[in-house]
Amino acid sequence: MTDDVPGAAAPADDAPLPRHPRPVTVTACPDGPLLVRGDVDWRAADGTPLDPGRRTVALCRCGGSATRPWCDGTHKVNGFRSGD
Repeated sequence: MTDDVPGAAAPADDAPLPRHPRPVTVTACPDGPLLVRGDVDWRAADGTPLDPGRRTVALCRCGGSATRPWCDGTHKVNGFRSGD
């Protein structure tokens, strides 16, 4: 039983925490990546799940990243200009 809700059973230690989806926002950084924030189900072209390792990710727009689709900062040295 839990103290918060009479008659409610406590969750098992290995039970997943309830998810509260965060809205997705995409922000274009001038001359840089797209910043994506929120709950996104990242997938490769073949459908394989991708784990970016964080909730906010930077997506490459310059085409020069060695870690595409993620930004690795190459836009700073390859002269990429976004025009925004």
